Amino acid sequence: MDNAAPRAIVAAMRFDTDIAVVGGGLNGLTLALALARGPLHVTVIDTRPAEAGRAPDFDGRSYALANASARLLRNLGLWDTLHGDAQPINEIKVSDGRVGDGAALLGLHFASAEIEEGPMGQMVEDRHLRAALLDAVGANDRIDHRAPATVTAQDMDDHGATLTLADGGSLRARLVIGADGRASGMAARAGIRRTGWPYRQSALVCAIAHEKPHHGTAHQLFLPAGPLAILPLKGNRSSIVWTERTGLAEEIAALPEADYLHVLRPRFGDFLGRIELAGARYTYPLSLSLADRLAAPRLALVGDAAHGVHPIAGQGLNAGLKDVAALAQVLEEARRRGEDIGAADVLERYARWRRFDTATLATATDLFNRLFSSDRPGLRLLRDAGMRAVQAAPGLRRNFIREAAGLTGDLPDLMRG
Repeated sequence: MDNAAPRAIVAAMRFDTDIAVVGGGLNGLTLALALARGPLHVTVIDTRPAEAGRAPDFDGRSYALANASARLLRNLGLWDTLHGDAQPINEIKVSDGRVGDGAALLGLHFASAEIEEGPMGQMVEDRHLRAALLDAVGANDRIDHRAPATVTAQDMDDHGATLTLADGGSLRARLVIGADGRASGMAARAGIRRTGWPYRQSALVCAIAHEKPHHGTAHQLFLPAGPLAILPLKGNRSSIVWTERTGLAEEIAALPEADYLHVLRPRFGDFLGRIELAGARYTYPLSLSLADRLAAPRLALVGDAAHGVHPIAGQGLNAGLKDVAALAQVLEEARRRGEDIGAADVLERYARWRRFDTATLATATDLFNRLFSSDRPGLRLLRDAGMRAVQAAPGLRRNFIREAAGLTGDLPDLMRG
């Protein structure tokens, strides 16, 4: 007689793909490439059309990739494409200031020459990084990039996961990775709650062209309303990430270009000479948002789906890329041992690896933002004394440099030299 139970088991173990990555942003695409180095088949489900990520003209968006993140891209075979358009970060200068003062002379000065691994980081424009990832994904026959496509429902069982798509189709996978941002639908449908709060601050993001060369130096200026980061790009251009109270930020964002620059100049100072806008302007509210768990049955979270932090140290994307490298390593090691890559104990290894690091990053960025987004005399004295102490201690300064370069802690193999 025909037995329905064995038929159901066999059906449950038929898969359309080994791993479904939900989210086609930078973390999702990088993860797909890292996972597809071996025999695993990966499907990326991307809400945007594939070509929407390609922008031939500079739109102002750029990323500060830590040294370890650049290593990841190099180990995935992407750096030959990117290095000609990347700007090394050779120095970082940190100062405490006020509007109208510009960058203070006293503060912290970190130089790449103090470590052996090379530049602390690389500045890469979004148009170059995204295009390189899309090209590599498109050229890999173990990756299926479905775009545009949207997941509307998920059903996890003992053997795998079934995703229902908006077009009425479905996809069966051994494991699903949520790389779908802070408002992760994958996490929400899995019952994963989030912890966090708004900062009542917004980031104003743009790029500027300037008269004088930046010499590969990044500046972090702490103003009472929030930090102002000036990050070097190729040529006489810099990326600006400028934090203001949300109400004022919205007013500034609505200003015409000339008035926008008029507000920026006294905060920026004149050390780079004349400035003008290059590319588009963006603004977005800032908040802390941490997933209470990094894994659930047949599901793991990476990037902003797992942790969204304040951009004060520019570590958001770098933390996501470390998730990518760690998860890829855990899954590859499990596959080699013949384990079920979607099993709870396998996913717990990844969660355990990344849990402390992400919690520490969230705590540090939250603390630094609260400490530095204030003009109280007592806090200012404390900040300045702390910066003088670090600057005077070469060993401590070197530790800060290695932290900024992403070279501390238990690094995944893909982030090693």
